[in-house]
Amino acid sequence: MNIRKNKTFQKAIHNKSIVIGSVMVLIVIFIAIFAPILTPYDLDAMDMGNALQTPDSAHLFGTDQYGRDLMTRIFFGTRISLLVGFVSVFFSMIIGVTVGLLAGYYGGWVDNLIGRIIDVFLSFPVLLLSIALVAVMGGGTVSVIVSLCLVSWTQYARVVRSSVLVIREEEYVLAAKTFGASNMRIIFKYIMPNALAPIIVVATLGIGTAIVSEATLSFMGLGVQPPTPSWGYALSFGLRYMRTASHMATIPGLAIMFTVLGFNLLGNGIRDVTDPRMVN
Repeated sequence: MNIRKNKTFQKAIHNKSIVIGSVMVLIVIFIAIFAPILTPYDLDAMDMGNALQTPDSAHLFGTDQYGRDLMTRIFFGTRISLLVGFVSVFFSMIIGVTVGLLAGYYGGWVDNLIGRIIDVFLSFPVLLLSIALVAVMGGGTVSVIVSLCLVSWTQYARVVRSSVLVIREEEYVLAAKTFGASNMRIIFKYIMPNALAPIIVVATLGIGTAIVSEATLSFMGLGVQPPTPSWGYALSFGLRYMRTASHMATIPGLAIMFTVLGFNLLGNGIRDVTDPRMVN
């Protein structure tokens, strides 16, 4: 087992996607944590005399329509994006993994019932379902997180169910049943640890997807509400000034792209390292 772990670690540190993705993600996390230190400006400080100012030495990212420092807004918006990404993925993972374990292990009517529920959720376009849920619950960070949890758990359930269907037939699982181990012990001690690799991959990629979804909802005015800084809202408002102050839309768009690319590279790298079908 230790030899296998060492080989996996060696493959990981030599995987370009993991290295580059990790660096990008760490940069984003660093900015989110130290946002108040990295910028000298107050988050909501307005200066109408400097409204729509292009990037210069005083305002590296320029200013918005109210004269607020755009770099400050982008840096603090990192916190909202990561909050939505991590929290929504965490709860989606809890729901999906639990459901997938039950469906894959017990099979029969349990699997059929869960499968039909998943089919119902998958019959709706993810974005449209998210919009409908947020519209019902009202805008705000909590509503966005809840809506993303309700539409995202199915992918974890499907991945885990597929893994469990294979793992439950392994000899060590059959031996545990023979020695009288309880179902819960078998599920959480013998099956779940061996299904972690695909879960980690889906979760890592899911963070990027959640960030894009939050930005999309905020772009349409249904997500995080002002004055809370949001990349999606900043991008939406910046489009109105594309001809006179293109930085207002360009910079939030680049922030979204950089963050999502980092998580996608990391997730793809982890998939390449942990997937036994991938040959290096």
